[in-house]
Amino acid sequence: MTQLFRSFSVLAALLVACFSLSAHADLPDFRELVKETSPAVVNISTVQHVDQRNTLRRYGLPDDVPEIFRHFFGQPMPYGNPQGPRGRQQEKSSLGSGFIISDDGYILTNNHVIREADEIIVRLNDRRELDAQVIGADESSDLALLKVEAEDLPTVELGDSDKLEVGEWVVAIGSPFGFDYSVTAGIVSAKGRNLPNENYVPFIQTDVAINPGNSGGPLFNLDGEVVGINSQIYTRSGGFMGVSFAIPMNVAMNVADQLKEKGKVSRGWLGVVIQEVNKELAESFGLDKAAGALVAQVVPDSPAEAGGLENGDIITHFNGNEIYLSSDLPHQVGRVKPGTEAKVKVVRNGKRKLLNIRIGNLPDGDGVVLANHDPQQSQSNRLGVVVADLSDAQRKQLGDGVLVKEVKQGPAAFAGLVSGDVITMIYGESIRSVEDFEKVSKALPKNRSVPMRIVRRGAAMFIPLRIAE
Repeated sequence: MTQLFRSFSVLAALLVACFSLSAHADLPDFRELVKETSPAVVNISTVQHVDQRNTLRRYGLPDDVPEIFRHFFGQPMPYGNPQGPRGRQQEKSSLGSGFIISDDGYILTNNHVIREADEIIVRLNDRRELDAQVIGADESSDLALLKVEAEDLPTVELGDSDKLEVGEWVVAIGSPFGFDYSVTAGIVSAKGRNLPNENYVPFIQTDVAINPGNSGGPLFNLDGEVVGINSQIYTRSGGFMGVSFAIPMNVAMNVADQLKEKGKVSRGWLGVVIQEVNKELAESFGLDKAAGALVAQVVPDSPAEAGGLENGDIITHFNGNEIYLSSDLPHQVGRVKPGTEAKVKVVRNGKRKLLNIRIGNLPDGDGVVLANHDPQQSQSNRLGVVVADLSDAQRKQLGDGVLVKEVKQGPAAFAGLVSGDVITMIYGESIRSVEDFEKVSKALPKNRSVPMRIVRRGAAMFIPLRIAE
């Protein structure tokens, strides 16, 4: 019995060892990847010269405040200041990362790393320090293209970020908190993430540890190819909390090529204000599921207007790509070369249509705007609202519609209407007067949601109304 127990113990130990070796064998080895790619990763430091007088004036103080008091207003003491006790400038510095994309000295990084910098210093893997100039920067994608005067530099190998898969191993190399060439690893958590105020980048989400100083650094796949540029983290503490975001390399190289060629980026322009399709709106428009981008407003004289898009259309596909969330649309449009034709599938009055729209060149500001509307506030019921015809001045400014004068307790309030809203359309019917409003309201079907288009503080949006018994 004792011998049997010993044999079983030995067998169990062997099995544990085998499982351990098997698990170890399945883990990636990053050593060769790091050796091969690190020489092309750079540290970027910047210097910004700040006029001390601006800080003093912000507090309403004269320029000749005694030096001994200046540190109370965010100004350093003059000790060691080469400009002397009457020096008017101080230096602010920042730190980030980047990587070399061509052997003649072109470097990619984040725009926020070099923004407002007076001096940019690039430190290479061999500890050389080179002055860099900005070839171009793009605020919308948070990318910047730099150039240093050097030849035969090591370069990264560029990968296809569209082929990246969720669950795939990725590696970041950068300078978090100034610790040069720090290596962190993790997996791809998600693709196509849309972040607030970031309309033109479908971010790669990872769990790779990213901290201040990693910005602008490369994200590698296991083949040693750069598939993204580490750009942002989600944090409540100021440090890494397990969620980081990278700009896909395909997006980055499109921007870099344009910056190199002409110093700026051209993006496609559609010219619509869109909003999310929630469950109630999907029902009101007769959709099977809550998906797509609801066109709340077509911008006058825009490609959307010329191409036949209408208020109330729901864009479901753009150039063959499904639009699941409304935020999926801006970066799809932005990647289209201005002047080319795009195929846009929409649902209009319950019927599917295919439109061919020639995409324009994005002017200053966004060509696809997300409507500022919280769908949680758009629960619906019956009308119950006092409306009035628009004045001539209001009609000239807002177009057709009726002004909401009073919202009584009941369905209108429950739907989210407030005084001052302008109702322009109900259930696909344009509202030009109080008479139109009353006529359409009486004919609305019961026990189902119907869409109502309103204009609130200049912004158009749809809300669903459910007509009760």
